[in-house]
Amino acid sequence: MRFLLSAILFVHTVSHAQRPPVTEYPQGYFKNPLNVPIQLSGNFGELRPNHYHMGLDLKTLARENLPVHAAADGYISRIKIEPAGFGRAIYITHPNGYTTLYAHLNDFNPQIEAWVRAQQYKQQTWNLLLELTPDLFPVKQGQFIAYSGNTGGSQAPHVHFEIRKTETDVNLNPMLFGFDIPDNTKPSILRLGIYDRNKSVYEQSPRIIPVKAAGAGNYQTTPALITVASQRVSFAVTSFDTQSGSSNLNGNFQGTIFLDEKPVIDYRMDNISYNDTRYLNAHIDYRLKSSGGAYLQHLSELPGYVNSIYNQVSGDGIIDLSDGEEHTIRIEITDAAKNISVLKTKVKYSGAAQSPETVLSGPGGKMFFPIMLDGFESEECEFFIGEKCLYDRVNIRYSKAAALPGAVSATHNIGTATIPLQEAFLIRIKPSRALNELEQSRTIMAGRSGVMKVEWKDGFAAASFRDFGSFRLVVDTEAPEVVPIGFVDGSNLSKASRIAFTIRDNFGKFKNVRPELDGQWLRFTNDKGRTFIYNFDEKCPRGEHELKIYAEDEAGNSTVRSFKFTR
Repeated sequence: MRFLLSAILFVHTVSHAQRPPVTEYPQGYFKNPLNVPIQLSGNFGELRPNHYHMGLDLKTLARENLPVHAAADGYISRIKIEPAGFGRAIYITHPNGYTTLYAHLNDFNPQIEAWVRAQQYKQQTWNLLLELTPDLFPVKQGQFIAYSGNTGGSQAPHVHFEIRKTETDVNLNPMLFGFDIPDNTKPSILRLGIYDRNKSVYEQSPRIIPVKAAGAGNYQTTPALITVASQRVSFAVTSFDTQSGSSNLNGNFQGTIFLDEKPVIDYRMDNISYNDTRYLNAHIDYRLKSSGGAYLQHLSELPGYVNSIYNQVSGDGIIDLSDGEEHTIRIEITDAAKNISVLKTKVKYSGAAQSPETVLSGPGGKMFFPIMLDGFESEECEFFIGEKCLYDRVNIRYSKAAALPGAVSATHNIGTATIPLQEAFLIRIKPSRALNELEQSRTIMAGRSGVMKVEWKDGFAAASFRDFGSFRLVVDTEAPEVVPIGFVDGSNLSKASRIAFTIRDNFGKFKNVRPELDGQWLRFTNDKGRTFIYNFDEKCPRGEHELKIYAEDEAGNSTVRSFKFTR
């Protein structure tokens, strides 16, 4: 083997005690940052693609530019502007050890907006992250800080609001801080899923059991007794929560499973770090969801879930039914207001004894395990899966196919898109022909989620991806294209209020764009990574001007286009 592979085994110590009660946070210290009653379109811990929702989404009457206020005394400690994610965001640090965040904003208050704009011109970048000292922008509770908007990774007008522990930057559930959010409704439970835990959760489809309501907050399965063919099973549920007077289907706060009335394991959405938010993919049935199915939340802890939201009381959630007796299963789903819904059923193993050989057999490929570094090597392709990549053991299949048009390597198929990854894994591919120096400098690796620039070593091109799929090498020598919107070289823009352009690339990925007006950097916004927009201001006085736009793609190809115009 070309690399020395070391295996690191992780011993997970199980606590056999009840989880401590929910932390008591200061009640009423933080006030509603809006002038309208709090209505939620999303809550803390809600299930989102590849991440937990890390705060509250506050409705803004379906419109933008509502005033946003500081939730408590403090100082603005950070300002972030980015095309996706939070868009435009303000962080306020408070003297009680917490930090609040307000995201998807439009303009900041005039004093802050002017200072941020000056910083953008100083650093010559629109997207930035600014760390501020306490004396720069102190704020009082209720002080106007910005207007609400729809910037960044937002799909509709709202304010994303977070509360974090300042020292650790860990997100806390704002629903536990005493905000006035009426909630007298119990969570709803829609379905139950059962898994054969002699197999990987990524190598099976769950057995779905219908669930019916049996009185307020009570649910039963149909049939009432479930017979299973495996001695080792685990459970998952689809559920959601609503607040009083709201139809939005939000996430639930806590789920607990009991075996014969004894608690086994629970999960709780009380605090989650952004470093761990992608572990949502270990909390749900990723295979089912990525194939177009519903969210099923596991009531068991997968072995690769590090810093998990689970608390093991008497096990990891895998239920041993080898005695062949009937056992009672009770599942409690709780919201942050302590409304509880309960699902009850009985389960029994009925089948032949399973030998270890049957249990460990897989569908082919090489078996990889979480918390272990391992790899695969062939003459043309190598890949290495790190300790924190996988959540459950799984067979990873590899195959090679003919080169696609335009590729300079064979197509290498690794795993399937239904197996999630926490961290990126390394892939090394050998080209199918010798490449000259220029070709090597313009080589990218293409995968299911896009393209990555490669690094060369020992004749292999290497890149890292966060999902499995098909991979190939491509030499990209085509420069990106600058596409003006509504103007051409020589245009008279004296009646226009702005100027805009987009970047088009053959692989859909660009990394550097620099616009200059008469030789000086000019601030174009790029919200949602789509259109670059400059609203005319004092930086572009009346008269003749030249706009020069430089653009570079992932492979390093660049282009410069100039436009003369009159304003």
